[in-house]
Amino acid sequence: MLDHKPILSRTGKTEFIRMVRYKSENHVGVLAQFMTAIASEGGSVGDVTTRKLGKFYIWRDVTIIAQDREHFAQIIKAIRALPQTKVEQIIDEVLERHQGGKIKMVINHQIETVNDMRAVYTPGVADVCRLIQKDPDEAYNYTWIHQTVALLTNGTRTLGLGDIGPVAAMPVMEGKAALFSKFTGYNMIPIPILSKDPQEFIETAIQISAGFGAIHLEDISAPECFEIEAALVKRLNIPVMHDDQDGTAVVCLAAVINACRMVKGDLANVQIGQVGLGAAGSAIARLIMAYTKRNVWCCDKNPAAVNRLEEFRQNSATLEEIMERCDVVISTTGVERLIDPSMVRPQQIILALTNPVPEITEEQALNAGAAFYSDGRYVNNLLAYPGIFKGALETRATGINDPMLLAAVQAIVDATPQGEIVPSPLDPMVHRAVTKAVAKAAMTSGIAQKDLDEEYFDVEEKM
Repeated sequence: MLDHKPILSRTGKTEFIRMVRYKSENHVGVLAQFMTAIASEGGSVGDVTTRKLGKFYIWRDVTIIAQDREHFAQIIKAIRALPQTKVEQIIDEVLERHQGGKIKMVINHQIETVNDMRAVYTPGVADVCRLIQKDPDEAYNYTWIHQTVALLTNGTRTLGLGDIGPVAAMPVMEGKAALFSKFTGYNMIPIPILSKDPQEFIETAIQISAGFGAIHLEDISAPECFEIEAALVKRLNIPVMHDDQDGTAVVCLAAVINACRMVKGDLANVQIGQVGLGAAGSAIARLIMAYTKRNVWCCDKNPAAVNRLEEFRQNSATLEEIMERCDVVISTTGVERLIDPSMVRPQQIILALTNPVPEITEEQALNAGAAFYSDGRYVNNLLAYPGIFKGALETRATGINDPMLLAAVQAIVDATPQGEIVPSPLDPMVHRAVTKAVAKAAMTSGIAQKDLDEEYFDVEEKM
């Protein structure tokens, strides 16, 4: 087994999860003994799968949830002591799912005969090349460009892992690409860029941009990410979005709107504070101000982050001041346990989004009097980026603007079930709703190069 950080459970406690593959005698009560051995050591059970059922033996896979590696070892020791059970293998399910990567290229047409080959390649392809040479817009009809997004990273700020480089970040990129394809039917191609120089990154992106309909920036450290996104938005005529900024901001704003409805009634009646002005925090504050037309109090330990935008300078405060005066507090600092429970005001809404350990835990916040709490596990960018990019691509938008982002916010809010802060990111209906909302906003805001008819918005899409 490889050593991985334990993950955070729904209760805020760390968990160590492994799958145990075992063989046991096929007698009544043997499975109960197995489960009892786990429970007696304080462990929990996830999935149970019967792999093979024989006359004398049964082979099963059981997911065991422990507190940490040492606790898991105690559970395994108890299982190995069972006389009718033999542990065959301990499997890290996460590593299993990543073997061989998570995405691949597939063809749209079968190639079985010589005629098939001649049609898709030489000599038939020459006619298509000449057509595109004569009218470059035909590339949107005869290539995959309009259905393909370049996913660019240099791996300098990957999840909670930090600067691990673009190759080590590839599993994250493949995961995002796989989910994008699942919920849009379109393509996302991970491209690692071996440079920490913003200008080199920018020029590389520009040089490859002709082969893609949009650019998705991911896991790039601040402040370089601001420079890179701004330059690409200015120099390219295709949608560009840094998901750690804009995607996070969209989902967070939707969560804030829903939380306020559950607790306060209306976002217009609350004061909001943003703690941390990195890539995510600055975008969250900016989008909330665009939505509410009101100030958001901001703070960051780095003066440069506060001074980066005029609205941040005007609305700067200390952490203590934000906790004292704000009804809603959003924190994206990356600093574990930053917020002391004594700072929490009664009936405050707190979104502590740092992963894997937030600025304050749910138990601490609620015990201190907070009316509502959520952490980063529920504010998932998957709710936003597939639909935002597909809506932009469908309309051949020249960029992604605030009306499109705010349309995505409203679509997520409208799709949220009663009593939830956001909908499930695995619900295809959410992605369809975001796609259509963003497409309509692109058209009405004047940056769409292709107008979609009303039938597009009335008929259910098949994904």
